[in-house]
Amino acid sequence: MKQVIYRNLTSKILYLGFILLLTFSTSLTAQEGDPVNGKALYRTNCASCHKLDSRMTGPALRNVETRLAEEEGLDREWINAWIKNSAGLIRSGDPYAVKIYAEYNQTAMTAFPQLSNQDISDILAYTAEPKPEPVVAEVPTGVQGGGGDGLSSDIMLAALALLFALLAGALVLVNRTLKRFADEKGIEVPVKEKGTPIWKAFVQNQFLVLVTVIFFLLASAYFVYGFFMQVGIDQGYEPVQPIHYSHRIHAGENGIDCKYCHSSARVSKHSGIPSLNVCMNCHKSIAQVGDETQAEGISEYGVDYNAQIQKLYKAVGWDATTQQYTGETSPVKWIRIHNLPDFAYFNHSQHVSVAGVECQTCHGPVEEMEVMYQYAPLTMGWCINCHRETNINVKDNEYYTKIHEELSKKYGVEQLTAAQMGGLECGKCHY
Repeated sequence: MKQVIYRNLTSKILYLGFILLLTFSTSLTAQEGDPVNGKALYRTNCASCHKLDSRMTGPALRNVETRLAEEEGLDREWINAWIKNSAGLIRSGDPYAVKIYAEYNQTAMTAFPQLSNQDISDILAYTAEPKPEPVVAEVPTGVQGGGGDGLSSDIMLAALALLFALLAGALVLVNRTLKRFADEKGIEVPVKEKGTPIWKAFVQNQFLVLVTVIFFLLASAYFVYGFFMQVGIDQGYEPVQPIHYSHRIHAGENGIDCKYCHSSARVSKHSGIPSLNVCMNCHKSIAQVGDETQAEGISEYGVDYNAQIQKLYKAVGWDATTQQYTGETSPVKWIRIHNLPDFAYFNHSQHVSVAGVECQTCHGPVEEMEVMYQYAPLTMGWCINCHRETNINVKDNEYYTKIHEELSKKYGVEQLTAAQMGGLECGKCHY
């Protein structure tokens, strides 16, 4: 009877030991964390204030758990308490909590009570991953500005020159061979008697001289006219700016409205050059681009986007390490692309706000341009043609309803163009 009781007690102890071992192993598995889920949680909750490898609004978080354990002796329990309620930890007088709060200008960290211990473990697992190697793409050789088919024009010209040289040599050899055959056969090659040189015959023919002179005069007038008509026209002008700015990324991929940066286009004659403070609205938090974008910039356009962001920081005097302005600024000497003559008046607000003309109408597909260039000729004829073809909105402005109705009757049309509204009057653009 005693043996049965002893046997039952032993089985119960083994069972309890198995349960404890299973519970312990489950808790260890849960604490390991899932870096994939942690990445999603990090982007949703942490990325607005933290970066992995550099300071932002808050400290860098790469290997944060290891650093806190080694440098401050803090464990996972402290991290959980800090993330869920940092303000409570500061009020409790925790030394490191008070220290970090003072170091970051008493900026309180957002509390995340909704995150479970497992969620925090996942985030820490993601921050513990090793830093990926920087993506280095080879810049293609023999290609300038993203164009070309692999063969430079110099190589093609050299090949053509060699081909013509070979043809000329072959003709000389054929001529000598034919002469040698003629000498061996005793054939006399008739020698053509010298007649009047062609240039003398041409000079003696007055009709040909007159026709030639008229032809050269007309051709000269054509080329002179074409030359002077291009004076002041810079269509296709694409200067290299001191800081590379990709409209393709900002206006295209990120969908930033043109008038967010060029805000004065709504209310002013000029569209204006955005101040660097506008750039810093975003780039205060964006110190580097994604690896794919960086590789694309180097391989396709030969541009290091991250280096361009550093140029911006230097110009505005921004220290990304301390997240503060140093006061040491330097002006950026942007190169103007679109420039109208002083005697031509153009008002951006009149076209953008009143007429509702899209920016792409004059500046082309800006959202596709890696480097900004002058898309349209911006000539007087180009503007006049636009006024002749563009219909105006005659329905949304009651103040001008009567005028619109009278003009519609006058021209016998339902849609009025800008030209019919006075868009061809000289005084509209020249004053």
